[in-house]
Amino acid sequence: MTTSPPATSTQAPPRPTLAVWKFASCDGCQLTLLDCEDELLSLADALDIAVFAEASSAVVAGPYDLSLVEGSVSTPEDAERIQQIRAASRRLVTIGACATAGGVQALRDFADVDDFLAAVYATPDYISTLATSTPISAHVRVDFELRGCPIDRGQLLEVISAFLARRRPTISSASVCTECKRRGNVCVLVAHGTPCLGPVTHAGCGALCPSYNRGCYGCFGPMESPNTTSLIRQLRVLRMSDVDIDRVFHTFNAAAPAFRDAGGQP
Repeated sequence: MTTSPPATSTQAPPRPTLAVWKFASCDGCQLTLLDCEDELLSLADALDIAVFAEASSAVVAGPYDLSLVEGSVSTPEDAERIQQIRAASRRLVTIGACATAGGVQALRDFADVDDFLAAVYATPDYISTLATSTPISAHVRVDFELRGCPIDRGQLLEVISAFLARRRPTISSASVCTECKRRGNVCVLVAHGTPCLGPVTHAGCGALCPSYNRGCYGCFGPMESPNTTSLIRQLRVLRMSDVDIDRVFHTFNAAAPAFRDAGGQP
């Protein structure tokens, strides 16, 4: 009697699921994902996009293999929702200045939010908000943070590719100054006396502003171990006042600890 070989399944293994979530933000970082265009088509072949309101109204229930979170937590509802997303996500990556540092809306952290409500809304009693705008990491465990306002598409693709390959993303932790050197830029701070946050700002933009003879605005937030004290000393040599120093640090990443504490140092 002959026996047949066991049947083999030809069904492909399930693809990883991707969810993209929005909190308090301008949607710019989500649009960076859409701007990937050709690369997005390749990603769609490797991932199942379960949630992405910018691309589709379809929603697939979790759990999700990878969640990308844009935006800061600024309402009680946000604080509850991020807990639910974390519980449903195997990996959670925050994208952009709002999600990693509270965003420009974290300027509320330095003032009385009730004054803002009274100035903007005719009936502020109907508005439910928190006194602060905080990064996602202040509420849940985050597996990786991708900085920028907005994020860089190349870095975003690297993060997603690293997830698919089950490795750590290769993202530089150096400063914008290293990117200026690679592009052969003349230092606008030294050569032209232009205020620039490049020496203390996380790389990722490709030194966009200094390449056009403008100082870095700090869109990518503080680099690892930034020496803000030395930079502030140089900004004072350029005759910048404490008020102006406060302003250059308190923009896109105002609540990032290194920038929050840097403005107006004695």
